[in-house]
Amino acid sequence: MKKFLLLNVLIVVSLRLMAQDEELLTFEKAVEIGLENNFDVKIATNQVLLTENDRKIATSVLMPTVDLNNTRGYRREDTEQAFVSDPENPRIIPGAQTRTNNYSLVAIYGFSADAVVALQRLGKLAEVSELEAKVVIENTVAAIATAYYRLVLEQQRYDVLNNTLELSDERLEIAKAQYEFGRASKRDFLAAQVDYNADLTALVTQEQVIQNSRVNLNELLAMDLEDNFAVRDTITIKEDLSMEELTESAYSQNKMFLATQRMENVAYLQLRELRAQRLPTITLNGSYNDNTLNSDAGFLLSNQQQGINLGATISLNLFSGLALNRQIQGAKIQINNQRHLIEQFENQMQADLQRTFNTYQNSKRLLEIERKNYEVAVENADIALDRFRLGIANYLEFRDAQVNRLQAESRLIESLYTIKENEIELMRIAGKIYFPEEI
Repeated sequence: MKKFLLLNVLIVVSLRLMAQDEELLTFEKAVEIGLENNFDVKIATNQVLLTENDRKIATSVLMPTVDLNNTRGYRREDTEQAFVSDPENPRIIPGAQTRTNNYSLVAIYGFSADAVVALQRLGKLAEVSELEAKVVIENTVAAIATAYYRLVLEQQRYDVLNNTLELSDERLEIAKAQYEFGRASKRDFLAAQVDYNADLTALVTQEQVIQNSRVNLNELLAMDLEDNFAVRDTITIKEDLSMEELTESAYSQNKMFLATQRMENVAYLQLRELRAQRLPTITLNGSYNDNTLNSDAGFLLSNQQQGINLGATISLNLFSGLALNRQIQGAKIQINNQRHLIEQFENQMQADLQRTFNTYQNSKRLLEIERKNYEVAVENADIALDRFRLGIANYLEFRDAQVNRLQAESRLIESLYTIKENEIELMRIAGKIYFPEEI
């Protein structure tokens, strides 16, 4: 029996030593690591760079193109030439050589109204990409916050279970002494031993829950899944949040709502871009040419040309099989859809905010109840322990008080975590989750 109890104590002590040796990871540091390492954040950031690069590439439409060309030619051939003035005596030139050397500098500039609108549309899409990247960042910070405080919660549960195990150990020692002195039956001693083993099992199981919670946080931080670290042992909650302030912030800072609004602007620009295709397109071109010809045969032995060429083209599409009309009609429908999407998202955002805020308010009321209930449960457990020591109360009465205390403390820390979880969600919806100090 002594060996068995010693083994149990060693298990609990070893778990405590493991927690003490771990490096402390603050929430602020966790967010910093996550924003630096998280793969979703990296992908979203790169997507912004790609969108911005596409926009810059598109600006080339409004820039002229300038080409410099140099063409050289050489020809060597045996030539026989008969002239009208003396057809009887043809001119024979063996290995006649012809050399050409042409330089040209060509500049072309085309302007169309739809290209200008297209650049504006791409600019709005770049803004949408940035907002979507911020949404990913906010969701990542919210996920890190939830995982971090979940780990804090599980460690607090571990402490609760550990305290319960200590009470069970004390009860076991008392039951053992009472049994050995004949003041209690062996049944009471065995019941105490069974309850102790059950509490020890719960504690060891909780250690596995903590390890899995740590793995979940490591996954979000893109760290080695086997990295060990300790987190703070308390969950702090903010002062009362205001529904009015949260709603106002959501309308001005919720990144997904802002992105939805930008997409309506994109739809309007798409319509303008299609309508602009009905306007004339102007193309200007100019070139400078320097052409040189040297030939041993032919009417021209040498020819040198230098000069510039200028031109302009105005084109106007008169008929395209009504395809443009259909595209314009589709763009109008898309604008209407975007309006509905904004209204839908606005309705969803308000509902999510109201639901979460209701849960937040209710959780704060429950917290006060659980605090008072915990104080009562602790006092009741202490009285039951004293009565059990004196032999006034039986083991069932003590165990019932012990379980009530365990449940009361568990509900208390669960209430704290629920409030924190609701705070995180409220700040995410309100678009104010960037800064760790706000969560």
